[in-house]
Order: sequence, then structure tokens, then C-alpha cells
Amino acid sequence: MGRWLLTTTVDPAAYVRSWLEDEDDPLDHSVVGLLGDRVVGTCTLGVRDAMGQPGAIEPHRAAQGSIGFTLDPARHEQGYATELVRAMLDVAFGEVGLHRVTGGCFADNIGSWRVMEKCGMRREQHGIQDSWHAEFGWLDGFTYAMLRTDWLRLRDA
Repeated sequence: MGRWLLTTTVDPAAYVRSWLEDEDDPLDHSVVGLLGDRVVGTCTLGVRDAMGQPGAIEPHRAAQGSIGFTLDPARHEQGYATELVRAMLDVAFGEVGLHRVTGGCFADNIGSWRVMEKCGMRREQHGIQDSWHAEFGWLDGFTYAMLRTDWLRLRDA
């Protein structure tokens, strides 16, 4: 349970509270998956300037993002993670107007890379032992990405 989490000692009640508070933060581009009144998953979006262009002018300012998602292990393989990531891509490319979004995972985390592939993201990188896991040590990692033009094509299909 939670084998791919970076931190495995989590107080579930505090975790849920942290996601439901601070809803008015303009820099918070979070998506929360609710089933009734239960938080079953979360997805975050970090926004940054285009690589090599800190403090750049438009269109390079805040042009790229990186997503991360977590799902209640009891809800794995039910489509919730795919819904969360699709919703976040809609926020990233629609509301925020990003050019490119990336996401990463351990190569052995089949569920995560399948979710990104289902959402139309492409695998761009296979890093050899580039990711540290507290239990398993150095592991390979995958990086996935999507461009705004990819998202528009999928949205309009």
C-alpha cells in the first residue's frame, strides 16, 4: 500500500485537510478527486518559466508545468487517476495556458505511466537509476510530456 509514495508516513486526516484548505491561493493549481465527501486522489501542477528563460517575457514566462498525482490505494485501477490527470491537463492548457506539461514516475510504477499514456502524454525519457526510493534504492525513472498542440488535437477529436 502506497509503495510508490515518496513519504510513507502520512496522517490521512491532516493530508485531506491540507488539500481542502487554502482554496483561494491563485498559484494553487490543484485538482482534488472527491467520491462523495471523501478525497480519493489529488493532482498538483507546478508552473515555471521556459527552460533557460528565468524572468523571461511572454510567451516564455510561466510556459511549462509539471504534474504529480496521488491516489488512495483502495481506489487504484478504477479510472480515478486518469480522470484526475485529464482534469489537470485541462487546467494546465486551458485555464493556465501552458505550452508544455511533464510528469515523472518510477519506471516500475506501471500504474502511473499507464495513466499518463492513457491521457495522451508521450514517454520522452528513460533515466537509468535517476530516482531514489527509500525502500528500493536507486531506480529507473520515466518522464512523460504533452504539448498544448497535442492537448488541443485530443480535445477536438
